Amino acid sequence: MRGLSHRTSGFTDSVIRRMTRISNECGAINLSQGFPDFDPPVELTDRLAEVAREGPHQYAVTWGAPNFREALARKQSRFMGRTIDPDAEVLVTCGSTEAMMVAMMTVVDPGDKVIVFSPYYENYGADAILSGAVPVYVGLRGPDYDFDPEELEAAFAQNPKAIILCNPSNPCGKVFTRSELQFIAKLAEEYDTYVITDEVYEHIVYDPNVHTYFATLPGMWERTISCSSLSKTYSVTGWRVGYIIAPAEIMDTARKVHDFLTVGAAAPLQEALVTALEFPDSYYRDLKAKYAAKRELFLKGLDENDIIHNTPQGAYYVLVDVSEYGYDSDVRFCEDLARKVGVGAVPGSSFFNEDVNNLIRLHFAKNDATLEAALDRLAGIGRLKMRG
Repeated sequence: MRGLSHRTSGFTDSVIRRMTRISNECGAINLSQGFPDFDPPVELTDRLAEVAREGPHQYAVTWGAPNFREALARKQSRFMGRTIDPDAEVLVTCGSTEAMMVAMMTVVDPGDKVIVFSPYYENYGADAILSGAVPVYVGLRGPDYDFDPEELEAAFAQNPKAIILCNPSNPCGKVFTRSELQFIAKLAEEYDTYVITDEVYEHIVYDPNVHTYFATLPGMWERTISCSSLSKTYSVTGWRVGYIIAPAEIMDTARKVHDFLTVGAAAPLQEALVTALEFPDSYYRDLKAKYAAKRELFLKGLDENDIIHNTPQGAYYVLVDVSEYGYDSDVRFCEDLARKVGVGAVPGSSFFNEDVNNLIRLHFAKNDATLEAALDRLAGIGRLKMRG
């Protein structure tokens, strides 16, 4: 028999979701895969119950139900400070995962180069490979995960077709400053490069940091494909509804790719989510305050357990330095952490192009009681120290 696709040999299954399975098997508190253990807003679940009885239950328009696109355009126009046309500039996808894949397939041809900041969300590498693109990695340096302007300009000098920008960043929590984004914008214009943004944590940003939508920078609307989802903002990661916002000239191609990838996102969920998209601004202020309190609780607990970590500027992930425990494999460390300490984490090596084996990722999108239980277990992390 002939072999299977060669391109799939360039990546593994998701390490994040693999660690969820290990956590489930051994009863660990799952701080690996970033989903909440608390319910969505009650207004949203109440509306979903109504939709279950009333419909719709058949296909929506391929690129999104009109009332959903209109509600999304109103909400994003408000936050982005730019009027979004729901009929020409919005595409509804099956989560931001599909949105990013559609964006890549819309922009790149096999052999094209794409800049990826490292550390990066693990899907980006697979997206590049499946699209036939060649990733060009640019390092973000801890503890604040800033980039070296000269290294970034050298990457642009390789004539990339696109750059992927995750802001706020998963896994390190970096929020790019306006001046950093302006530098990227200058290079994107100089080298005629598309910018694909992943902004799913746009509303989870901690003071004094501020999220800037890249597409709103001068001259950047025409070359930016903005990807996001409703998963994190409304605590509905299992609903798998995301979107792309882009100029009509780009959107025509993106809709064509989406049409033959998934046909469309779930019609009942789009109908229910219109309710969330109409929430007042106070919802987003409360969401930000909620996660700021969780960050404070979790980081304080890590400090009390003498666990070395970075301080995220946005999103809800923390990178922990496990060098002192003496492991030469962060994968084995995470397996032992789950089985012997009872807390699930993700090996940092799954996010870095560089040879990094001393970091793991934890998340704090959990009820306070869950976080406190996890911190109690992490008090016993010392038992993992290798004895010389």
